[in-house]
Amino acid sequence: MSFWDRLWSGRSAQFDFDSGSAATNAIELTKRHPAVSLSKQGAATGNLRVNLSWRMRTTDLGGPERSSLLRHPSRMFKPDVVQAHTQSMVNVDLDLGCLYELKDGDKGVVQPLGSFFGDLNAPPYVKLSGDDRFGSASGETIYVNLDHRDAIKRLLVFVYIYDQTPAFDRTHAIVTLYPSNGPRIEISLDERAPQARSCAVVSIENVKGDLVVRREVKFVYGFQSELDRLYGWGLQWGRGYKPKVGERP
Repeated sequence: MSFWDRLWSGRSAQFDFDSGSAATNAIELTKRHPAVSLSKQGAATGNLRVNLSWRMRTTDLGGPERSSLLRHPSRMFKPDVVQAHTQSMVNVDLDLGCLYELKDGDKGVVQPLGSFFGDLNAPPYVKLSGDDRFGSASGETIYVNLDHRDAIKRLLVFVYIYDQTPAFDRTHAIVTLYPSNGPRIEISLDERAPQARSCAVVSIENVKGDLVVRREVKFVYGFQSELDRLYGWGLQWGRGYKPKVGERP
């Protein structure tokens, strides 16, 4: 295969990715293929790791986009322009959270805001590892203890922008689920919603003992309370704040 064939073949790589082929060892949930069963994959035990990572779009950093490379291939051999931060750059602080409902009727939220970090070995069996404010490579991670799956009715993993300019359309955000067995599951927040502040990303529901992961990707212009109304959680919400960097919570 020639260099140019490899370049153009990248456009068809998504079809292998969607099918969860062995080459990628991943399943991408899309509008066309929105759901997957953890139980049928033998992955409904152990700790399920849910990770959020993001980076600014290439256009915001001064680099060429994929479409421009296809129109002007010679740009691939030119060094990227490194630009300093300007007022056009947006400082994005994406936060990962999870609404939970247990079989006994207990409901709540796990999120950085309010320091609701949850518990892995006791109800709600959901725990947030910490708060990443800078879009580091490790991102933010939530752990779900699926050894207690019989106690879990449903979970809703969501992402929101804390106290910053709405900029979902200027980030490459991906939520990745790492089950204890089988391929990872990826959901890309690739729909343009420039004014949205929150996004319901993926739901995990216990359907008669079958743990089903379903792509949601529903953007809203408010915060957690709007997601609550959309999915009928019925919680009471108030305005919360995070401590400044360097301060103790």
